[in-house]
Amino acid sequence: MSRDPSELARRLAREAEAVCRHYLSNGRRAGRYWLVGDVHNTPGRSLFVRLQESPKGPAGKWTDAATGEHGDLLDIIRESLALRDFREVAEEARRFLKLPRSEPQFAPKPIRSVTPAGSQEAARRLFAISSPIEGTLAETYLQGRGIGQIHHGGSLRFHPHCYYRPDEYLPTETWPAMIGSVTDLEGRITGVHRTWLDPHGFDRVRLGKAPIDTPRRAMGDLVGNAVRFGVVDDVLAAGEGIETMLSLRCALPALPMTAALSANHLSAMLLPSGLRRLYIARDDDAAGDAGQAILAKRAEAVGIEVIPLSPRLGDFNEDLHIFGLEALREALLLQLAPEDVVRFLHSPTVAAE
Repeated sequence: MSRDPSELARRLAREAEAVCRHYLSNGRRAGRYWLVGDVHNTPGRSLFVRLQESPKGPAGKWTDAATGEHGDLLDIIRESLALRDFREVAEEARRFLKLPRSEPQFAPKPIRSVTPAGSQEAARRLFAISSPIEGTLAETYLQGRGIGQIHHGGSLRFHPHCYYRPDEYLPTETWPAMIGSVTDLEGRITGVHRTWLDPHGFDRVRLGKAPIDTPRRAMGDLVGNAVRFGVVDDVLAAGEGIETMLSLRCALPALPMTAALSANHLSAMLLPSGLRRLYIARDDDAAGDAGQAILAKRAEAVGIEVIPLSPRLGDFNEDLHIFGLEALREALLLQLAPEDVVRFLHSPTVAAE
């Protein structure tokens, strides 16, 4: 077997996951990466090893986000075993490459469900078996985000044990989750959005979301559809996130709104017939600007007046959380059409709060 270090590194890279499972056994696979605390096999997630070649680089390359250190799998072997001499590292690498490889153990394929995972029907069933959010962790989560009055109109529910699978190689977990119904223009549920929540309460780092890699996921038919708050007449406000639009609903509870869930989905959102004016609640980033521009162009092409609503910070939930409800209303006063100030901002619903 070759004694050339670069050749050894290439051979190890072909077995990147096996190397990680052997020398970084306290880590775990997450998609195309192996995550662990550091090169000394400390539990954690700061160091990530690329398991497959990609446009971002070759397999076997690793970076420690906490320290900025990086290297290849020979470095992993050296540091994890505390070897000092490269000859020892090379000998260990050659020993490892001679070991027999056990076949990956895959779980048996489950019997095909009557309701395919991720389908519209699966989304409808999940929403149906979920509960109203009042008095649940979902309500606590939104209140922790500054949304004291949750004007969701029945579009949000709560599930105490919602399935979450980190990736195809790891077992399914369950976490409490806020469930949002994604509907088409006729009000039919085409999908759901899940926000997995931390059962231990609200924290400032994750803002109440579960300590998992992707605490937000949607399933079903999403393109053109959205989570809807209120019944649309001739004026509508549209934006990306559920929390963003619920923050605006705190100030404008009578104004119908939709959350498209991402900038790309916002740009593709279908517009109801009879719509006269569209407010677009933009997120202050490049993706938000692009989504707003495409949706605005589509709306104006069919004669709909478009008015952007711009937050002072990154989005309207940040504005509400940092500056408070009255400051948010004052900022909206300057952005709404004059007739909508009376209709929505100074409506009896707002005045009664």
